[in-house]
Amino acid sequence: MKIVIAHLYYDLLNLYGESGNVKALKKQLECQGVKVELKNLSIDDNFDFSSYDIVYLGSATKDNQMIALKHLLKYKQDIKKYIEDNKFLIATGNSFELFGNKIDDAKSLNIFNYEAKNENFRLVSECVFKCEYTNEHIIGFQNRGSILKNEKNSLFEVVKGIGNYKESKYEGYNEKNFYGTYLIGPLFIRNPHLLKYMVKKIIASKDGEFKFKKFNLKLETKAYNKYLELKYNDLIMKN
Repeated sequence: MKIVIAHLYYDLLNLYGESGNVKALKKQLECQGVKVELKNLSIDDNFDFSSYDIVYLGSATKDNQMIALKHLLKYKQDIKKYIEDNKFLIATGNSFELFGNKIDDAKSLNIFNYEAKNENFRLVSECVFKCEYTNEHIIGFQNRGSILKNEKNSLFEVVKGIGNYKESKYEGYNEKNFYGTYLIGPLFIRNPHLLKYMVKKIIASKDGEFKFKKFNLKLETKAYNKYLELKYNDLIMKN
């Protein structure tokens, strides 16, 4: 089995070291015996969405977000078909805003029915979320100056921290195999259970009879458990 990962705008959309998410996915797929081809692509490259199994985009400055959007618009129909075909698209930080109707007054890809708006304040918070994909909590960090008014098809439910906007109890967006979240940094490294879930789902989409090997995520799991113990022990016990 071979899986192709396209890391789009690896140079422009990597504000908080999101390349670590791609490395984590690649390593765990390879540990399962899967051959992985990683393509680091940017605005000087032509994109061929029909050849990718996983597309990843990270967070960006406002200027870089708009540069990426301008380049992505010409691939709108290709991206729409890619998502409709149940291929995997993971967007962290403000990159998942690109797939809604608009960002402020700028038309975005208009694939999903949500809008993003830049504000004159910042939302900065450590976060603890819940989701239907794992019994374990999701931990992460947000630092953004935009909000997204949407409560439908959310990816996470807020336990502690910030949702799509200040008062929201929901965060991110999930439809088919599109996963969008404002959480930044190495999301998969901080959440080994989520990484394991994603790797299993990706492989199963290619081979439903695949025999999985045991995952070795002991160090990542130890770090995850210690973080929750030190910062959110009482909160987690209640949930």
